Amino acid sequence: MSPHNDREGTLVSGASALVCSLEALGVEAVFGLPTADVMSMWAALAASPTIRTVPARHEQGAGHAATGYALATGRTGVCLVAPGPGATNLVTALADANADSVPIVAIIGQVRSDVLGTDASAEVDIIGMTRSITKHNSEINDPADISRVVSEAFHIASTGRPGPVVIAVPDDVAGAGTRFMWPPKLDLQGYDVPTTVADADIERAVTEIRSAHAPVLYVGGGVIKAGAAQSLRELAELTKIPVVTTLMARGALPDHHPQHYGMPGMHGTVAAVAALQKSDLIIAVGARFDDRVTGKPQSFAPGARVVHIDIDPAEIGKNRRVDVAIVGPARTAVRALTHAVRPEAARRLLPELGGWLDYLEQMRRAYPPSYSDPVDKALSPERVIQTLGRSVSAGTIFSAGVGQHQMWAANFIDFSEPRTWLTSGGLGTMGFAVPAAIGAQIGQPDREVWAIDGDGCFQMTGREMATAAAEGLPIKVAIINNGNLGMVRQLQTMHYDGRYHGVDLASRTHLIPDFVRYAQALGCVAFRCATQDDLDDTIRAARSITDRPVVVDFVVADDSLVWPMIAAGASNDEILTAEGVRPLFEAAD
Repeated sequence: MSPHNDREGTLVSGASALVCSLEALGVEAVFGLPTADVMSMWAALAASPTIRTVPARHEQGAGHAATGYALATGRTGVCLVAPGPGATNLVTALADANADSVPIVAIIGQVRSDVLGTDASAEVDIIGMTRSITKHNSEINDPADISRVVSEAFHIASTGRPGPVVIAVPDDVAGAGTRFMWPPKLDLQGYDVPTTVADADIERAVTEIRSAHAPVLYVGGGVIKAGAAQSLRELAELTKIPVVTTLMARGALPDHHPQHYGMPGMHGTVAAVAALQKSDLIIAVGARFDDRVTGKPQSFAPGARVVHIDIDPAEIGKNRRVDVAIVGPARTAVRALTHAVRPEAARRLLPELGGWLDYLEQMRRAYPPSYSDPVDKALSPERVIQTLGRSVSAGTIFSAGVGQHQMWAANFIDFSEPRTWLTSGGLGTMGFAVPAAIGAQIGQPDREVWAIDGDGCFQMTGREMATAAAEGLPIKVAIINNGNLGMVRQLQTMHYDGRYHGVDLASRTHLIPDFVRYAQALGCVAFRCATQDDLDDTIRAARSITDRPVVVDFVVADDSLVWPMIAAGASNDEILTAEGVRPLFEAAD
């Protein structure tokens, strides 16, 4: 008999009812920070035989760890933090999860009900504060409502377009007595999630495909969250339509697949940018036409009609005019489209795409991801990341912070399956990588997990390596250490005539901080690598350690730039390569 069934119908505290509800929902781990204001809930968690508590060093880290857990497993992540500063420290992680549609439930302590509104110690209006950055939030005022509200929170977070949900629990509610009853009756008036797609819309999409000569499947992170990657591959192979995967969709189609042309956008591959820009039909699946992909919207894919598949009707037509809207789950929609197209393919009624594919192959061959090594055998960041990607085991999970290292990782690591690439896309949160890797390792204990971080990002949340050490998590962190805020430096190089200000994080004569000694102080094994000759051996040594976390300080040149590049707000036609050449996107035959 499960623990929650043992207590069903018995008188328990509100905190115990909360934990029993989490157990009933199959929660494996709760990330958080125990403070005096949430001690009753933390004590109830400590008594749980099935839930692992993971104490973070900072509430933002707890939130990102819950996100990493959710992204790596497909299940809902959970965190528990205190009111006041604990809640405000969590806000960035909530905004991040909201921007990337990640299902997490954040349980936030609140001051006693009788002092709410009096500016009591540690009181903040966390419901009002998080209303615009969560999918839903609520405050529990009656302990009898705990099971229902928790169950509703998980349902809302994980269905439809996923997202973060906040539950605020006043201290007196957590301490009051109630009878635990399960399952509760949900009360979600007005919450309606589409579960099917309209046949007429599917037929209209088939008509668009039949008449297209330069179609492209524009795949977003919604495909991975919906578990639609295999269905997407079947549709792509049936129709022979080329595929591009956004930053949040890396792994949705294996990089080695011949129909995959890479990542589009500001730092995407030339072939992927060309595939969208010169297409006559864009089939967008779980993607939102964000500005990092479209560039200047007025000049984005000017000749393309659009079929847009999305679970969230608010996304359709928001950033780009749509010709066919299909509202519904991505997997359901893609399967329906595949079923409808199959007879067309069998009767050879689909267009011949030879000329279009030849053009994209020309772009792929002419502008592959490339880099140059320093002549003195110093490390280039691209070589570090590419070598690491080729050295790890199958199914390795990579998390990344935000900046140059994020773009190099997205372009120089080959991803072959979903949920192996975790990063902050919509919000662009520096410091995401380390805590996300912790959450991923908790959720996938048998997988190899690497965080690729910049020296700027690592200094924001690197303290969470103490959490990894205390929990015995063998995550690996590759710090791409160029001594700078690299992406900002790149923009100052290109747009401010090299007038660098505020980006130098270290003296070139000595390292500030010394990441090796810092990591060792946090309980980790640490290495430093600064030459090509030591690269393979250093990675091998880091991978050989499986009982503790490892940090590797890869000291790289400070002048490497991310290529290709499209300036913010510029047209995708103005893509630049390392040679400073603007590729000419000639129309396909």
